[in-house]
Amino acid sequence: MSTTPTAIATGDLSSFQRLRNFVGAAAFLFIQRSPKLLQLHRNEKSWTLFRIALGIFGAALLVLPPSLWNGWLTAIFGLLLFVTSILLPPAETESATDLKARELGAQTVVGGGEYQQGASPPAPTQLFLCPQNVWALDKNFRALLVIPTRDIKAIVVEPAGDNWLLHIRWGDQQAQFSYSGFFAERFARLAQHSIRSFVVPPASAAAKRRSAGA
Repeated sequence: MSTTPTAIATGDLSSFQRLRNFVGAAAFLFIQRSPKLLQLHRNEKSWTLFRIALGIFGAALLVLPPSLWNGWLTAIFGLLLFVTSILLPPAETESATDLKARELGAQTVVGGGEYQQGASPPAPTQLFLCPQNVWALDKNFRALLVIPTRDIKAIVVEPAGDNWLLHIRWGDQQAQFSYSGFFAERFARLAQHSIRSFVVPPASAAAKRRSAGA
């Protein structure tokens, strides 16, 4: 049996696959915002039970008599829950990303959109965040850019046509990450907020230096 991966072009995706991708992206965004759900998503058994319970609850709402509450509204809501339980992505156990994050000492990993290094074509990236550095890695975990967190001066998100750009300035340098798709703005702002949580304000940094020298 062949083990060669098969590349699927976006134009060849069926409506079901597109719907599954959309629900998966929405679930990912929601999970990133909820630490408890993230822990649940990492536990294969608990996540499977959650999906089963969601599906059973949705099916139960579907078969309720129309005379109860607003029957058709309840049925639609039940159908949405049932379909969501099918389309939710599988549990995510420890992955190569987790291993790389542990190797770099990264505490948070967020999508970095696309980053262009020199004359190379733009490449999809992930941002590995730790108190010392922001690492921009490509899909093969090759470092495209390393930004010292202490030197970051500004993190700006702005629209650019159909895309959203994340600008990071540090020292006399800057980098630009481009996000596209339905959740472009949300992913860009999630990265912005996550990076800011590691950046120490200048006043705080000065206070820490004074305390250390006292």
